[in-house]
Amino acid sequence: MDSFIFHNPTKLIFGKDQVEQLSEQLPNNTKKVLVVYGGGSIKKNGVYEQVMEQLNNAGATVHELPGVEPNPRLTTVRKGVDICKKEGINFLLAVGGGSVIDCTKTIAAGAKYDGDAWDLVTRQETPNGALPFGTVLTLAATGSEMNGGAVITNWETNEKYGWGYAPYTYPQFSILDPQNTKTVPRDQTIYGIVDMMSHLFEQYFHNDTLSPVQDEMIEGVLRTVIETAPKLLDNLDSYEHRETILYSGTLALNGMLQMGYRGDWATHNIEHAVSAVYDIPHAGGLAILFPNWMKHNLDVNVERFAKMAVKVFGVNNSNLSERETAIEGIEALRQFWTSLGAPETLKDYDIDEEKFDVIVNRAMKRGKFGNFTKLDEQDVRQILEMSK
Repeated sequence: MDSFIFHNPTKLIFGKDQVEQLSEQLPNNTKKVLVVYGGGSIKKNGVYEQVMEQLNNAGATVHELPGVEPNPRLTTVRKGVDICKKEGINFLLAVGGGSVIDCTKTIAAGAKYDGDAWDLVTRQETPNGALPFGTVLTLAATGSEMNGGAVITNWETNEKYGWGYAPYTYPQFSILDPQNTKTVPRDQTIYGIVDMMSHLFEQYFHNDTLSPVQDEMIEGVLRTVIETAPKLLDNLDSYEHRETILYSGTLALNGMLQMGYRGDWATHNIEHAVSAVYDIPHAGGLAILFPNWMKHNLDVNVERFAKMAVKVFGVNNSNLSERETAIEGIEALRQFWTSLGAPETLKDYDIDEEKFDVIVNRAMKRGKFGNFTKLDEQDVRQILEMSK
């Protein structure tokens, strides 16, 4: 392992009815709060009322920014920044899933920056502060509730980038009540499962030779998700299964599983380019691309893929070569995601090769990428061709 320092400043508040702690978690000087949320589902499932009751108890003046998109857009970030500066907001609260939290993180930093928030997303400038913020999570997926990363789309230029700047873009606290995820529809539940598994795979594929503890933890979380996901989809109202999946999503990307090495993250970069052009669900794109990234890079480290096959998917390798075992594991992943109802090809979203040049260009914006192995333009195009 490489030397490392681990520090995660987010307080995690997990369990049934924990929204009742919200007013106590607000900073003492909280006077004006901007509540950021998405399409309005929180008003149907009762979370909105719970949150507003707590904010009223705290004596806060509340402003709202609804309508955050599934792929949060720069235009919405700018609206939020304008509200913060105009109204003197001194705390933000994200109520929703990862997209809402990502948007809130960027608003928080943008509100303390004199220029356009896009400068921060594109890393032309670095923030020198951010408004404090917390989250009330309603969707198990991205892990954004306990990390400093965010992904923002500029639809005008068809660009989508991940960014973050510790410690400013970490939530002060995140409240996770599995009850608040029970009304998440089937398709969004599937996407969340694919997303958290993809985060685990991104960290699993690395080049460090001494990571037995991290490997075992990642393999264990993956096995748990694989075991729980079909049960949850058979009973979307199950508190127990929602609880397991919710915690898995947080653990998958709060930094604990990637101490001492760098994961790959190339597949995420390709997907960001695809959804920047076509605005498809992020996890849907990952479900299509990730098995093909694996096939494309199989020979980079066959042993690693074979280990995944055996330890995660239980492939019996007694009569198989290492390479055959690895291929079985990749196929097992594809079959598992397909069994859940995830998409398999870009055709599932009516995407063909018409804009592959644009996608490749967007993916290569910052040069070759990937930490397991570096991908160039030809690699990206081949993975897209495999995904048609």
